[in-house]
Amino acid sequence: MADPAAPPRGYPGRLIVLEGLDGSGKSTQARLLGKWLAARGYRVFLTEWNSSDLVSDTIRRGKKRGLLTPTTFSLLHATDFADRFERQILPPLRAGYVVVCDRYSFTAFARDSARGCAPAWVRNIYQFAPRPDRTYYFRVPVAVTFRRKQASRMKISYYEAGMDLGLADNVEDSYKLFQARLKQEYDRMSDTDGFTVIDAKGTVEEIQQQLREDLRPVLDGFPTGERLQHEG
Repeated sequence: MADPAAPPRGYPGRLIVLEGLDGSGKSTQARLLGKWLAARGYRVFLTEWNSSDLVSDTIRRGKKRGLLTPTTFSLLHATDFADRFERQILPPLRAGYVVVCDRYSFTAFARDSARGCAPAWVRNIYQFAPRPDRTYYFRVPVAVTFRRKQASRMKISYYEAGMDLGLADNVEDSYKLFQARLKQEYDRMSDTDGFTVIDAKGTVEEIQQQLREDLRPVLDGFPTGERLQHEG
């Protein structure tokens, strides 16, 4: 298997990915990591899942009306990711940025497989996506994410709970069952795709320090924005 820490071939930038269940803390860590990198002089671009303007409205309308089958759900998100990759991820990689992704193609691998789509079929759709320099998997028990969700007072959405799969009659039970499926997929990919596993039960400060220490070898010798400008 190829070295998961190897830079994407042909791109001078670095691609850092954070993956995990909802409530694992990865979004908070992605923002903190971006600020830390920028403070050290690196040119940084932060991007999030489902952030393309091309199909985001279509996905929202489809969710609201309950029209999305697992296959259409998969294809719409693949379209969203492809547009996001071409417009948001690839240009800064070519320009020598450190791109921090809050979710990447692995989110689709986990969610689509958990919804019954053939894993090989899903991976084939995303074969254009390069291997990240680092993929951090924020591993956390489903019970912890559920407690965090309750504490945030954010409503659990229909598709977030996997209600479209008929796993349970109420949102809370369905959420736990569906998130357990996602965790199983992530746990499996942590071995096959070379994830760096982060214990997401730690404090925000502890986890951020762990990320920074682990990233130092990846960034060793990688020029900051100031050096790039000077060398140019």
